[in-house]
Amino acid sequence: MKKQGSRRSDESAGKAVRGLVSPAAGSAAWTPPANNGEVRVPVDEGVELQGLLQVPPAATGVVVLVRGHGSSRRGPRDLKMARLLQAEGLGTLAVDLLTAAEEEAKRERDLRFNLGLFAGRLAGVARWLRRAPRTSGLKVGYLGSYTGAGAALAAAALRPEYVDAVVCRGGRLALSATVLSRVRAPTLLIAGGEDTSMLEPHRRAFGLLNTEKRLEVIPGATHHFEEPGAGSRMVELAGLWFLQHLGASHWEEAHAASQALGG
Repeated sequence: MKKQGSRRSDESAGKAVRGLVSPAAGSAAWTPPANNGEVRVPVDEGVELQGLLQVPPAATGVVVLVRGHGSSRRGPRDLKMARLLQAEGLGTLAVDLLTAAEEEAKRERDLRFNLGLFAGRLAGVARWLRRAPRTSGLKVGYLGSYTGAGAALAAAALRPEYVDAVVCRGGRLALSATVLSRVRAPTLLIAGGEDTSMLEPHRRAFGLLNTEKRLEVIPGATHHFEEPGAGSRMVELAGLWFLQHLGASHWEEAHAASQALGG
C-alpha cells in the first residue's frame, strides 16, 4: 500500500488490496458461481430484499454493501468493491434496501433519505446472515456509501449485537449524538479532502463515536473518489479494516505489508 496521494489509476485497484497479502490457495483463485449468487432476504413481514451473496471457501466474515436508495447489487462501484473483498477471502452481500416497487415510488414518497427505514432493514439483513446456513458462523460488516453510510451507523446503533465492523465512505452522517454513542462496532469513516459539504459532518460524527474508530481523509478526493489514486486508496483502507476486524487469516500479513510500505 502506498502513501496517501498516490497517483495510481483506479484500474489498478485490484492490486491495491490483493497485493497486501501473499496469494492463498483457494480464496485468491476463487470465482463466483454461475448463478451469480442471487438471493431474496426477508427483513420484515411481507418484505423481501434482493441481493447478491458470494461466500468464498474458508471465509471468516461477510460484508454487506449498501447505498440506501438505488441498486447496490447492480452498482458498478459496489460490485467492484465486492470482487476485491472476495479476493481477500471475505464474503459479500450487495443488497438493495428498497424493493423494486419502492424504487419506482420513491419520488412520490419520503423514501430517498429515510434512515429509520434503512437502518431497520439493514439490521434485518444482518439478522438473516446470522441465521442463514451459508453465513451463520461468519462475522458481519457493513460498508455504507451515500445514504447507506448513515444507515450503516444507524443500524449498528439499533442492533449492535448483529455487526462486527463498519466502514462509511462519504455519505450522509447527520445522526444524533444519542444514536452515534450507541455504536459498538469498530468504525472507519473515509472522506474526501475536497468533499467540503461532507467533511465536517464526518469529523463531527467521529467525535461522537464511543468505540474503536478511525477517520481517514483522502487528500484531493471529492464525494465519489473519482480522482486519480483516490478510489484505490479508499479500497485499501476499507479492505484492511475488514481484514482486521472480521477475523481474516491474512490480517497480520496485510498489516505488516502496509506498515512496511508506509500505509
